[in-house]
Amino acid sequence: MVGKVLGERYEILEKIGEGGMSYVYKAKCHKLKRYVAVKVLKDSFTNNEEIIEKFKREATAIANLTNPNIVNILDVGTQDNIHYIVMEYVKGKNLKEIINEHGKFPYESAISIASKVANALDCAHRNNIIHRDIKPQNILVTEEGIVKVTDFGIAKSTDSSTITYTNSVMGSAHYFSPEQAKGSYIDCRTDLYSLGVVLYEMVTGRVPFDGESPVSVALKHIQEDVVPPKNLNSKIPDSLNSLILKATEKEPIKRYQSAKEMIGDLEKIKENPNAQIIIPVESLEDDHTRIMEPITVEAIKQAAAKKASNVKPKDIDDEDEEDDEYYDDEDEDEKLTPKQKKQKTKNRILLGLLFLLLLVIGAVSAYAITNNKVKLPTTTAEQVEVPDVVGMTKDQAKSTIEGKGLVFVDGGQENSDKPQGTVTQTTPAVGEKVDKSAQVKVVISAGVATINVPDLSNQDEAGAKKAIAAAGFSVGNVTQDFSDTVPKGKVMSQDPAANAVKNKDDNTPVNFVISKGPQPVIVPYFIGKTVDEAQKIISDAKMSLNLKPKEVVTDKVENKDMDGKIFDQTIPKDTEVAKNTDITVQYYKYQPRKIDVQGALNNQTRDYAETWLNKNGIAYNFDDPSQPKDSTVIKVEPAQVAPGESVKVYLKPANKPAQ
Repeated sequence: MVGKVLGERYEILEKIGEGGMSYVYKAKCHKLKRYVAVKVLKDSFTNNEEIIEKFKREATAIANLTNPNIVNILDVGTQDNIHYIVMEYVKGKNLKEIINEHGKFPYESAISIASKVANALDCAHRNNIIHRDIKPQNILVTEEGIVKVTDFGIAKSTDSSTITYTNSVMGSAHYFSPEQAKGSYIDCRTDLYSLGVVLYEMVTGRVPFDGESPVSVALKHIQEDVVPPKNLNSKIPDSLNSLILKATEKEPIKRYQSAKEMIGDLEKIKENPNAQIIIPVESLEDDHTRIMEPITVEAIKQAAAKKASNVKPKDIDDEDEEDDEYYDDEDEDEKLTPKQKKQKTKNRILLGLLFLLLLVIGAVSAYAITNNKVKLPTTTAEQVEVPDVVGMTKDQAKSTIEGKGLVFVDGGQENSDKPQGTVTQTTPAVGEKVDKSAQVKVVISAGVATINVPDLSNQDEAGAKKAIAAAGFSVGNVTQDFSDTVPKGKVMSQDPAANAVKNKDDNTPVNFVISKGPQPVIVPYFIGKTVDEAQKIISDAKMSLNLKPKEVVTDKVENKDMDGKIFDQTIPKDTEVAKNTDITVQYYKYQPRKIDVQGALNNQTRDYAETWLNKNGIAYNFDDPSQPKDSTVIKVEPAQVAPGESVKVYLKPANKPAQ
């Protein structure tokens, strides 16, 4: 898929994610010169019309939603049996990855993220869309800290009743609502339960229910009480503890009834951690909450049929029997404790309300069946054109729209080349006729999007190119140069500099230089040079010299010219080597041939010694110059000398033993 171009504009660059039904790729939109995310249906589903319809439902569900906390749908299409959805590209991490990296959040951060998710849900719910799969993996946090809800893949648009029913459980087990786990009726409160679970995980670092299989987890959502998050993290305020417990109530009626209501409490806690959060009264009593199975249409029909079959004419005996039973109950009441009496009274009220609910549902069902469709009285509303507010400030647009009798709705901000703070578009579009009092959603320009140049330090060429593309830039000129400090193959410099701010849509090229390592040096020619001369040359060439002498013993005068001169080097001249390379050279060290004076003169007479020493050019003196010519040599110091050197000769009188 990488390299393929979809819709003649979206070039697939790399795979960045995968779900059960689809792959997600990063792509380049060549028409608008920006990066986008492209979700592509897996090949195994391309022949399944039901799956294809479900896949396209995501685009249908949120294409018209404009909210800063919802990932925008930009395009949808099919090419060569490839079904795809184009979305805005969000650079960052999903909330699950952040929780795994950092564990439990400070409660202030958790409240901030939950508020933004609730804002996205409020927008969806007001447009009759239920997400049905709220979980950390579907909550993205950009590098700038913007929270965005994504993957409305199993979202469902509802009719005016805003209630849906499904025969199969959808969503992810750890974040199921009890009604999802049962495959029962769901509405917007299902999303709020899941958000409560996400908030629980943010402040505790764990989900409220876990198990070995999705089924065991789902059963816990239905049957087990949530352990208060404050038991796991004592740092969260009581108000947030109460909010989470309220959001995760088993029965939808006890939860928050709208995202807006939940946002209100989150803001209240943000302003005052000691705020009082109202939770259902039954949750404060000692007795355990009773979890009731959902009342299905089939169960209602069966109950109605059973009730009809049990109807019989009422006579006096029946009345007496009913009275007896009533009084019997009264007698029983006298034996009960006050708390038991209170519980019995509560049960009677609940039974009465349940019976009334059955009657109402039965009546509505009968009416719907006989009339097929409920017809409501209609009136012809006055229509007005949506005014042209593009280019106006937010306040100007609000005043203009409300002046036409319409309702101004803040659609958030989006990056645009239009001046920052001015209106870029409206929904419905300018000039479209709508009923008076209709909502007009207005999107405000956030100005030109900017991005930061990535830091390429110490990256190799492939890594640098990947970082440049991921940051939204294009690769410029890549050159090479020598460096004494940056390892070979790594980036040594870049232009523009790291963290420079550039317009996102300019496709700014980033140039960088790859290090070739230290610049090599050329080995000089040392042969014939003296050691001192070689030392100076090697210092200039930034190499080191290893001196190895070769001693030469000779009595030839002409050989003295080679004393101290180099005759061999281990690395030939003109060879390229790295700086500080060690080069070994050999040089002559002249040693004149020495004469064994001790051996020549031992036990010889003084007269003989003088004659021999003079002949060989050796200077001398005697230890006792008064000794006669026939005295005998007994020792010479030093025993061996070169010509021209001197010795000391020790003598003894003739025929006198040596001392």
